[in-house]
Amino acid sequence: MLVSLLTAVLLTASPGPLEVVKEGNTNVQKVASAKAATAEQVYQVVERFVDFGELSKRALGETWNKLTAAQRKDFSSTMEGLLRASYAQKALGQGRTQVHYGKETIEGNEASVDTTVNVNRDKYPVNYKLYRSGDQAGWRIYDVVTDDVSLLDTYQEQFRKILATKGFDGLLATLKAKRAQIEKTLIP
Repeated sequence: MLVSLLTAVLLTASPGPLEVVKEGNTNVQKVASAKAATAEQVYQVVERFVDFGELSKRALGETWNKLTAAQRKDFSSTMEGLLRASYAQKALGQGRTQVHYGKETIEGNEASVDTTVNVNRDKYPVNYKLYRSGDQAGWRIYDVVTDDVSLLDTYQEQFRKILATKGFDGLLATLKAKRAQIEKTLIP
């Protein structure tokens, strides 16, 4: 009984999905718009609210369950590095954006937050998908949907194609090469 009550108090004390998205966007913009902003600074902010490991696991789908512990670790590390580098590249090159927050929807341990992002004069609908992690991290983003295109769905489709033709080792090699390519652009 006491454990259940404590858990309920901790869950309600942590920020909700909308607050996580707002805080994340605000903090990324602060760091990315600083004069001498670095990819490492962006990584440190993003890791507090985006769960790259969860995105990686969901993107791999059923194949995840067929991997050894070492393969899972190698895949997760590679994918997380790729996602962080890609995110930092976009954040550093984007400049100042204005975000309008819309509806927050919570269903059990899954949630979504609708936003509209204004970049220059263009408006883009962006939906953040979150889940409530079992640890004390609270709500974490695992997918971003822009103009009805899901980052998670895109990776799943790409991975299916590569797995069918090159297998897991080929997928891993492809991701490592892409990560190295993006990271080169981030090094001053």
